[in-house]
Order: sequence, then C-alpha cells, then structure tokens
Amino acid sequence: MHDRTALGPADVTDEQLGVMVAKLFGEQPDDVNLTSSRADVVDYALPAITTAGRYWVRGDAEVGGSPRRFVLFVKQVQSWGRSPLFAEVPPEIAAMAEAGVPWRTEPLAYRSDLARRLPEGFTMPRTLGVFDLDEKSASIWLEEVVVEPVIWDHARFARAAYLLGRLAASPSVRELAHVGQFEWTVFTYLFGRLEHEVLPALRDESIWSHPLVSTAFEDDLRQRLVEAADAAPAYVEELAALPTATGHGDACPNNLLVRPAVQDFVLIDYGFWAELPIGFDLSQLMVGDIQVGRRTADDLEELEEVILPAYVEGLRAEGNDVPESVVRRAHALQLLIFTGLSTLPVEHLDAPLTPELLHVSAQRAAIARFSLDLVESTAQVSSRPG
Repeated sequence: MHDRTALGPADVTDEQLGVMVAKLFGEQPDDVNLTSSRADVVDYALPAITTAGRYWVRGDAEVGGSPRRFVLFVKQVQSWGRSPLFAEVPPEIAAMAEAGVPWRTEPLAYRSDLARRLPEGFTMPRTLGVFDLDEKSASIWLEEVVVEPVIWDHARFARAAYLLGRLAASPSVRELAHVGQFEWTVFTYLFGRLEHEVLPALRDESIWSHPLVSTAFEDDLRQRLVEAADAAPAYVEELAALPTATGHGDACPNNLLVRPAVQDFVLIDYGFWAELPIGFDLSQLMVGDIQVGRRTADDLEELEEVILPAYVEGLRAEGNDVPESVVRRAHALQLLIFTGLSTLPVEHLDAPLTPELLHVSAQRAAIARFSLDLVESTAQVSSRPG
C-alpha cells in the first residue's frame, strides 16, 4: 500500500522511489521491491521563506529477499515569490526582493560532491535524489539523520567554530563556493532588505513607542541603533573590502546536527551557501539559538571569546593567515549589519503583550547591545590577503 499524497508535487514514481531505496541500502534497484510507503509532514515550527515543505517518507521493502524498513527525508524548496510571506513585499520592489534570495543553491549543493570535500568533523546527509519540479521549485531526498539531543556548552561551540574556520579556508571546499550559481554581495543586502525594511523600521517613531519595544530597548540603545542605521552604508563598504571565504550562510546550532555517540556534526540547510566575508558563520553560531528561544544572551561576551580564536585556529589549519584582528572586525560588522540592526520585534507588534514576548524582546535587545559594543571595540582594519 502506498500513500504519499502529503508530498503533493514533490512526489515521485514508485520506480524512482525504489531506486532511491536501493541507493540507501547500497543495493541494485532490481534487488529491491517496494511493498509500502507513506508520506507525512514533518512537525517543524521554524518557518523558512524558501521552504515549501518538509516530509518523512517511510515504508517497507524486500531487499535481496529480506524485509527492510526505510525512512527518507524530503525537502521541497521554492522561490521566495511563492511563499505566503511574499504578499507583504511592496509591489515596487517585488522583483528585486524575489531575485535577492537564493533557492536553487541547496539542490545544487546536494547534487555536487561537496560531501567529500568537507573538513573531517563535518559530514552532510547522503543525497538519494534531487528533482526539478518546475522552473521555481525542486525536491531533495535525503537519508534520515538520527540525532542526539546535546548540550551546547562552550567546548561544543569551540569545536563547531574551529570546523567552520577550516570549512571557510579549505581550498577544496572553495572550489564549490559558487556552486549555487547565485551572485550575492553585502551590497545586495544593503540595497535590499536593509534599505527597504530594516532601516525604515529603525526610524519609525510608532515602533519605538510600542511597549514591546520601549520596555526592552531603552533610549540610549535606541539612539545607538539609529546612529548605526545612519552608518550602515559605511559599515557595508568597510566589510566589502575585507577578505572573503566559503561560508555555510546559516551555521546556527539547529543546522549542526549531532549523531548519537559522535561529537562532530552533520551540516544541513545549504540555502545560503556562498563566498561570504570571512567570519560570516560566527554570527549565527553565536545568536541562532537565542533568536529561536533555546538559549539566553547572558554569556555572549564569553562565547565570543571562545569561538573567535577557535575559528581562527581552523583558518590556520588550512593555511589561511588573515590576522585575528581582521576576522574579529569582520565578525563585529556582520553581527551588527545582519543581526543587530534587525533585532526590533516588529513581527510581534500586533500580538498580545505577554511575558514570553517581553522575554523575546529583551533577548533581542541584548543582542543589539552586544553587536554595537563589538563594533565599537574593534578598530577599523585594512584588508590583508588570506
């Protein structure tokens, strides 16, 4: 019996599924006979504008004459223009907004040989199939990754930062820095989301007077953020002049999975993989769990002092000699530009004022303060080849 209707357009034929199941078990397709399959939507609370769906496909097969159970993970990706959230984009900038967010990068990354290029300590889920659904969507079929809930202490953060530094500087990985075939620079962000969404919000009096904001973002923090908004173009110019490296693009703990009895990581979600300013991945490593409420901002200063040197150690392991001061400055600028300036909880302003939302706002304010402090404490540095 087969029921994969939950997949919708991401479904495949029984024959295609059989080929993937054979690949999963390391067998020839003729030696695999599917007996059942079922698709279910993955229970996943974090939205993503380029993700159309996440599914489990489970079933039974006879493999070499023996019964076997199989589990596959399916992710359907799409252009942002198809996301329900795209309706909020002003029509006059819709084309630019859609073009400014990559969606093809992840399918292309899984079609590549990136898995064998990753530094030891990083793996990625085994690709079983990638299918173009139409001109603006694709599906990715992967092995199940059995994960172990772990505590992200400073030692684990340091290990992740070290491996991200190796990934950033690896010559082999760098050959695939542009696997997504997507042209992006920090100016793309400046002329897109910053100019049209983030900076106008920082200059909107009605937002600052909302109790959800005013309670956590005191007058001094408001002044500092508005001044940083005015300086944003100069900060972007400075960042653009600093060295680049290969970046995952969203290296938050949620995308660094840990298998049982293994201390290293399965790296997932390659949607923003690209050539990025050096140190780019440190920001989401630091604040990703804070943004989703899994961690507080209480130890940001201590955490930064752990992950920055570990990242630089990873760079050095791959022969990259960019000075630590340059990496720290790049990290400070990126944390402010891509996270600190967009900490106002504007998406919650229409919701009831609850203790939970007040906590969210307070944590975001803490991120904003830290990012501003880090920029102020790092002197401008000139670019030096790495």
